[in-house]
Amino acid sequence: MNRMLKNILIICVCIIVLVIISMFIINLIVVKAWNKDEKIEDKPDCILVLGAAVWGDKPSPMLEDRLNTAIELYKQGVSHKIIVSGDHGQDNYDEVNTMKKYVIEHGVPSEDVFMDHAGFSTFESVYRAKEIFGVKSMVIVTQKYHLFRAVYISKNLGIKTYGVNSDTRSYVGAVEREVREVLARIKDFIKIRFNNNNVTYLGEKIDITGDGNITNDKK
Repeated sequence: MNRMLKNILIICVCIIVLVIISMFIINLIVVKAWNKDEKIEDKPDCILVLGAAVWGDKPSPMLEDRLNTAIELYKQGVSHKIIVSGDHGQDNYDEVNTMKKYVIEHGVPSEDVFMDHAGFSTFESVYRAKEIFGVKSMVIVTQKYHLFRAVYISKNLGIKTYGVNSDTRSYVGAVEREVREVLARIKDFIKIRFNNNNVTYLGEKIDITGDGNITNDKK
């Protein structure tokens, strides 16, 4: 009996070690997707700003930094279009209109800003950029911890992708986000490998070269 328990214990330890090694390798693969020194070329189709929390009708500090980075890139002429993608699944919570309002207030014309109201996850935001807006190349803007996974997803969906880090300060809850991100990388790695492209919503195609006001849902 003791021998059997010892064998079971050895097997359990081996499984745990294999799981930890697999997690490490997957995270390493995802992290290597983003090259921070890669120069942006050929004027990408758009700048994709990934959503984050809003406080009432104001962006949270993390989201504000993403938006400011995107505005700066737009004004530098990196791309002529911006997609703000986030959660607008409820009437009383609206990331995308808050994001669009902010960039317009900072000098970006409304017609150059498209809203993706169904960017409920990083994968969905990137997938919908390709399938709904017809994006073939883009710059993704988010914080560094998040950028690795976003770029990994985008490149594996066949989009020419550049990543720009929007970190300009320290954020509350950074350690917890880093831990969650390790698990999120594994989840999306598996999703990509098994070609699981299920998203909450798709919908009609929207031409990224057209007028962003077509995505407006408020007057």
